[in-house]
Amino acid sequence: MATKKKMTKTPARKRTKKVAAKPTKKKVSKRTSTKTSKKIIRKVTKKTATKVAKKTTRKVAKKTTRKTVQKRKTSGKTSRNSANRAAVNDSSIHGIPPYKARAREKYMNPKQVEHFRSILLGWKENLLDEVSRTIHLMQDENINHPDPNDRASQETDMSLELRNRDRERKLLKKIDSTILRLDNDDYGWCDRCGIEIGIRRLEARPTAELCVDCKTLNEIKERQMI
Repeated sequence: MATKKKMTKTPARKRTKKVAAKPTKKKVSKRTSTKTSKKIIRKVTKKTATKVAKKTTRKVAKKTTRKTVQKRKTSGKTSRNSANRAAVNDSSIHGIPPYKARAREKYMNPKQVEHFRSILLGWKENLLDEVSRTIHLMQDENINHPDPNDRASQETDMSLELRNRDRERKLLKKIDSTILRLDNDDYGWCDRCGIEIGIRRLEARPTAELCVDCKTLNEIKERQMI
Protein backbone atom coordinates (compact mmCIF):
# COMPACT_ATOMS: atom_id res chain seq x y z
CA MET A 1 0.00 0.00 0.00
CA ALA A 2 2.89 2.36 0.75
CA THR A 3 4.24 1.94 -2.70
CA LYS A 4 0.99 2.83 -4.29
CA LYS A 5 0.81 6.14 -2.39
CA LYS A 6 4.28 7.09 -3.62
CA MET A 7 3.34 6.38 -7.20
CA THR A 8 0.27 8.53 -6.92
CA LYS A 9 2.11 11.48 -5.29
CA THR A 10 4.93 11.90 -7.78
CA PRO A 11 2.87 12.63 -10.94
CA ALA A 12 0.74 15.15 -8.99
CA ARG A 13 3.84 17.16 -8.01
CA LYS A 14 5.16 17.10 -11.53
CA ARG A 15 1.89 18.39 -12.87
CA THR A 16 1.77 21.22 -10.32
CA LYS A 17 5.32 22.25 -11.28
CA LYS A 18 4.45 22.31 -14.96
CA VAL A 19 1.32 24.31 -14.31
CA ALA A 20 3.27 26.83 -12.23
CA ALA A 21 5.98 27.16 -14.88
CA LYS A 22 3.57 27.95 -17.72
CA PRO A 23 2.60 31.52 -16.71
CA THR A 24 6.28 32.54 -16.39
CA LYS A 25 6.91 31.41 -19.97
CA LYS A 26 3.91 33.38 -21.18
CA LYS A 27 5.16 36.54 -19.44
CA VAL A 28 8.58 36.19 -21.02
CA SER A 29 7.07 35.62 -24.43
CA LYS A 30 4.95 38.79 -24.11
CA ARG A 31 8.00 40.92 -23.22
CA THR A 32 10.03 39.50 -26.07
CA SER A 33 7.15 39.99 -28.49
CA THR A 34 6.76 43.64 -27.49
CA LYS A 35 10.50 44.22 -27.88
CA THR A 36 10.58 42.59 -31.28
CA SER A 37 7.52 44.52 -32.40
CA LYS A 38 9.15 47.79 -31.33
CA LYS A 39 12.31 46.89 -33.25
CA ILE A 40 10.29 46.03 -36.34
CA ILE A 41 8.35 49.30 -36.09
CA ARG A 42 11.61 51.25 -35.74
CA LYS A 43 13.10 49.50 -38.79
CA VAL A 44 9.95 50.13 -40.82
CA THR A 45 9.87 53.80 -39.81
CA LYS A 46 13.55 54.17 -40.66
CA LYS A 47 13.03 52.58 -44.06
CA THR A 48 10.00 54.75 -44.82
CA ALA A 49 11.87 57.85 -43.65
CA THR A 50 14.85 57.06 -45.87
CA LYS A 51 12.55 56.38 -48.82
CA VAL A 52 10.68 59.65 -48.30
CA ALA A 53 13.96 61.54 -47.93
CA LYS A 54 15.32 59.98 -51.13
CA LYS A 55 12.14 60.86 -53.03
CA THR A 56 12.18 64.44 -51.80
CA THR A 57 15.87 64.85 -52.67
CA ARG A 58 15.24 63.44 -56.14
CA LYS A 59 12.31 65.82 -56.70
CA VAL A 60 14.34 68.80 -55.48
CA ALA A 61 17.29 67.78 -57.68
CA LYS A 62 15.02 67.43 -60.72
CA LYS A 63 13.47 70.85 -60.09
CA THR A 64 16.87 72.48 -59.66
CA THR A 65 18.21 70.85 -62.82
CA ARG A 66 15.16 71.97 -64.77
CA LYS A 67 15.54 75.52 -63.48
CA THR A 68 19.24 75.58 -64.31
CA VAL A 69 18.57 74.21 -67.80
CA GLN A 70 15.86 76.82 -68.39
CA LYS A 71 18.14 79.58 -67.11
CA ARG A 72 20.94 78.39 -69.38
CA LYS A 73 18.59 78.29 -72.36
CA THR A 74 17.24 81.77 -71.66
CA SER A 75 20.73 83.12 -70.99
CA GLY A 76 21.98 81.48 -74.20
CA LYS A 77 19.12 83.01 -76.17
CA THR A 78 19.67 86.45 -74.67
CA SER A 79 23.42 86.23 -75.25
CA ARG A 80 22.83 85.16 -78.86
CA ASN A 81 20.34 87.98 -79.41
CA SER A 82 22.70 90.51 -77.86
CA ALA A 83 25.60 89.15 -79.94
CA ASN A 84 23.51 89.38 -83.10
CA ARG A 85 22.48 92.93 -82.22
CA ALA A 86 26.07 93.89 -81.49
CA ALA A 87 27.19 92.32 -84.78
CA VAL A 88 24.50 94.24 -86.66
CA ASN A 89 25.51 97.47 -84.93
CA ASP A 90 29.18 96.84 -85.69
CA SER A 91 28.56 95.96 -89.34
CA SER A 92 26.15 98.85 -89.92
CA ILE A 93 27.40 101.69 -92.13
CA HIS A 94 26.47 104.98 -90.44
CA GLY A 95 23.40 103.35 -88.92
CA ILE A 96 22.35 101.46 -92.08
CA PRO A 97 22.75 97.66 -92.46
CA PRO A 98 24.85 96.35 -95.37
CA TYR A 99 23.22 95.65 -98.70
CA LYS A 100 22.28 92.04 -99.48
CA ALA A 101 22.77 91.57 -103.20
CA ARG A 102 20.69 88.96 -105.00
CA ALA A 103 21.90 86.58 -107.68
CA ARG A 104 22.08 88.09 -111.19
CA GLU A 105 21.15 91.50 -109.87
CA LYS A 106 21.86 94.51 -112.04
CA TYR A 107 24.68 96.69 -110.81
CA MET A 108 23.60 100.14 -109.57
CA ASN A 109 19.90 99.44 -109.82
CA PRO A 110 17.46 101.82 -108.05
CA LYS A 111 17.64 99.86 -104.78
CA GLN A 112 21.42 100.10 -104.65
CA VAL A 113 21.31 103.78 -105.53
CA GLU A 114 18.89 104.48 -102.69
CA HIS A 115 21.00 102.37 -100.33
CA PHE A 116 24.14 104.41 -101.01
CA ARG A 117 22.17 107.66 -100.94
CA SER A 118 20.92 106.85 -97.44
CA ILE A 119 24.49 105.96 -96.38
CA LEU A 120 25.84 109.29 -97.66
CA LEU A 121 23.03 111.28 -96.05
CA GLY A 122 23.49 109.48 -92.72
CA TRP A 123 27.23 110.14 -92.83
CA LYS A 124 26.57 113.80 -93.56
CA GLU A 125 24.15 114.09 -90.63
CA ASN A 126 26.70 112.54 -88.26
CA LEU A 127 29.37 115.00 -89.37
CA LEU A 128 27.01 117.96 -88.96
CA ASP A 129 26.15 116.76 -85.45
CA GLU A 130 29.85 116.63 -84.60
CA VAL A 131 30.30 120.19 -85.91
CA SER A 132 27.44 121.48 -83.80
CA ARG A 133 28.84 119.66 -80.76
CA THR A 134 32.24 121.32 -81.15
CA ILE A 135 30.59 124.73 -81.50
CA HIS A 136 28.72 124.21 -78.23
CA LEU A 137 31.92 123.04 -76.54
CA MET A 138 33.78 126.13 -77.70
CA GLN A 139 31.01 128.34 -76.36
CA ASP A 140 30.86 126.54 -73.01
CA GLU A 141 34.62 126.29 -72.47
CA ASN A 142 35.41 129.87 -73.38
CA ILE A 143 36.84 130.46 -69.91
CA ASN A 144 40.27 131.78 -68.96
CA HIS A 145 41.64 129.33 -66.42
CA PRO A 146 43.98 130.83 -63.82
CA ASP A 147 46.19 127.73 -63.81
CA PRO A 148 48.56 127.70 -66.82
CA ASN A 149 48.50 123.88 -67.04
CA ASP A 150 44.71 123.86 -67.35
CA ARG A 151 44.90 126.59 -69.94
CA ALA A 152 47.47 124.65 -72.00
CA SER A 153 45.41 121.44 -71.90
CA GLN A 154 42.33 123.37 -72.97
CA GLU A 155 44.19 124.90 -75.93
CA THR A 156 45.54 121.53 -77.08
CA ASP A 157 42.09 119.95 -76.89
CA MET A 158 40.55 122.78 -78.86
CA SER A 159 43.27 122.63 -81.53
CA LEU A 160 42.69 118.87 -81.99
CA GLU A 161 38.94 119.43 -82.26
CA LEU A 162 39.43 122.16 -84.86
CA ARG A 163 41.74 119.92 -86.93
CA ASN A 164 39.16 117.15 -86.90
CA ARG A 165 36.43 119.58 -87.89
CA ASP A 166 38.57 120.85 -90.76
CA ARG A 167 38.92 117.28 -92.09
CA GLU A 168 35.20 116.75 -91.72
CA ARG A 169 34.51 120.01 -93.59
CA LYS A 170 36.48 118.62 -96.55
CA LEU A 171 34.58 115.33 -96.23
CA LEU A 172 31.28 117.20 -96.34
CA LYS A 173 32.28 118.76 -99.67
CA LYS A 174 33.22 115.33 -101.03
CA ILE A 175 29.93 113.83 -99.83
CA ASP A 176 27.99 116.59 -101.61
CA SER A 177 29.92 115.90 -104.84
CA THR A 178 29.21 112.14 -104.58
CA ILE A 179 25.50 112.85 -104.10
CA LEU A 180 25.61 114.87 -107.33
CA ARG A 181 27.28 111.90 -109.05
CA LEU A 182 24.44 109.70 -107.82
CA ASP A 183 21.92 112.09 -109.33
CA ASN A 184 23.84 112.04 -112.66
CA ASP A 185 24.12 108.20 -112.70
CA ASP A 186 27.93 108.35 -112.55
CA TYR A 187 28.27 106.77 -109.11
CA GLY A 188 29.79 103.30 -108.69
CA TRP A 189 32.05 103.36 -111.78
CA CYS A 190 35.80 103.93 -111.87
CA ASP A 191 36.79 107.35 -113.26
CA ARG A 192 39.97 105.97 -114.85
CA CYS A 193 39.10 102.56 -116.34
CA GLY A 194 35.30 102.59 -116.19
CA ILE A 195 35.03 99.23 -114.37
CA GLU A 196 32.57 98.60 -111.54
CA ILE A 197 33.98 99.72 -108.21
CA GLY A 198 31.96 97.12 -106.30
CA ILE A 199 29.31 97.25 -103.59
CA ARG A 200 31.60 96.20 -100.72
CA ARG A 201 34.26 98.76 -101.58
CA LEU A 202 31.64 101.48 -101.85
CA GLU A 203 30.20 100.49 -98.48
CA ALA A 204 33.68 100.64 -96.95
CA ARG A 205 34.40 104.00 -98.64
CA PRO A 206 31.19 105.58 -100.00
CA THR A 207 33.09 108.46 -101.64
CA ALA A 208 35.39 106.15 -103.66
CA GLU A 209 35.98 107.23 -107.27
CA LEU A 210 38.51 104.56 -108.31
CA CYS A 211 38.44 100.78 -108.31
CA VAL A 212 40.86 98.72 -106.20
CA ASP A 213 43.42 98.19 -109.00
CA CYS A 214 43.59 101.85 -110.01
CA LYS A 215 43.83 102.94 -106.36
CA THR A 216 46.72 100.55 -105.69
CA LEU A 217 48.56 101.85 -108.81
CA ASN A 218 48.13 105.42 -107.56
CA GLU A 219 49.54 104.51 -104.16
CA ILE A 220 52.56 102.79 -105.77
CA LYS A 221 53.25 105.88 -107.91
CA GLU A 222 53.00 108.16 -104.89
CA ARG A 223 55.52 106.02 -103.00
CA GLN A 224 57.93 106.08 -105.94
CA MET A 225 57.62 109.87 -106.23
CA ILE A 226 58.58 110.26 -102.59
